[in-house]
Amino acid sequence: MPRYELIKEEIASIAKYVPGKSIDDIVKAYGLDPASVIKLGSNENPLGPSPKAVEALIKDAQGISIYPSADARELVEAISEYTGIPADHIVASGPGMDGLLDGLTRLVISRGDEVILTTPTFSYYEISARANGAVPAYVQREEDFSVDVEKVLDAITPRTKIIFLCSPNNPSGNVVPEEDILRIAEATEALVFVDEAYVEFSDKNIAHLVPKYDNIIVGRTFSKAFGLAGMRIGYGMLPIWLKEEYMKIATPFNVSSAAVAAGVAALSDTEHLNKSIELARTGKKYLQDNIPFKVYDTQANFILVDVAPHKARDVTTELLKKGIIVRDCTSFANAGDSLIRITIGTEEQNKKVVEGFTSI
Repeated sequence: MPRYELIKEEIASIAKYVPGKSIDDIVKAYGLDPASVIKLGSNENPLGPSPKAVEALIKDAQGISIYPSADARELVEAISEYTGIPADHIVASGPGMDGLLDGLTRLVISRGDEVILTTPTFSYYEISARANGAVPAYVQREEDFSVDVEKVLDAITPRTKIIFLCSPNNPSGNVVPEEDILRIAEATEALVFVDEAYVEFSDKNIAHLVPKYDNIIVGRTFSKAFGLAGMRIGYGMLPIWLKEEYMKIATPFNVSSAAVAAGVAALSDTEHLNKSIELARTGKKYLQDNIPFKVYDTQANFILVDVAPHKARDVTTELLKKGIIVRDCTSFANAGDSLIRITIGTEEQNKKVVEGFTSI
């Protein structure tokens, strides 16, 4: 038997995840000085992690020969205090929120089941669902990237298992109103997964709905506002009945002791978190006012720019030559070919971005 025949049929239909380019990639491609390159393509925190998280990480290193707690209970309790949601609704996940997505799709999806994706949106929902045999149903977002609830409801079938809603949405940065989420959740037996990876930068969240509804899930991450992308920590807020089932299939010890220590410390550092949020809000206004293309409003730590009539591919290439890494959104399903996502950086980085776009 040829080796490729060992691979599940579902995998053949999956488009490879396209990450943002790294500094090393650009340095090698264009012969740039690494110190001159700014990385604004992956929505990382330009201030870095909390000093308290780094200190906790160093301290924990002495105990890495010992397994962490199986359910990361120290981190779960800290998340409960931070969110105000009881701990019996919370699971910590690794690697990142992606681990939560993989666990949920493995738990509820069988071959031929369906998931609903409101595109353009984060591509890993589809990858995780397809890997478990799901068939995606696409609901195109409106011109302003809002979600048409009626179109979502029309897409629901008896085989629909999960409806994915990213809020704030990646790559557009807009939120899905709470009343729209409730309309969808109340109209279906399917799970409604609300991705709040960027919620710290938003003025809205729907975590308080989790204890009240038996089909609403909220996923979050420490990779953005908390500056811990390299630690790969996520968490989910789930109905109690679903958490009990989820823990049966969760990978043992999937959050390392180092990640637990860093996460707990990061949650305690409200000063660093507030600085990170304020930096994004200030930078957003500057970029919106000064980039000479259409810039969409956002409640995240990134902006979306439409460079039409130019192509995103051509503009991002020109910016890369100047040492500016941004995200060409062409790889996002149904995003078209003229959208670019830019992480909001420091004042100096934002000025370099504006100069780059102005020259184009």
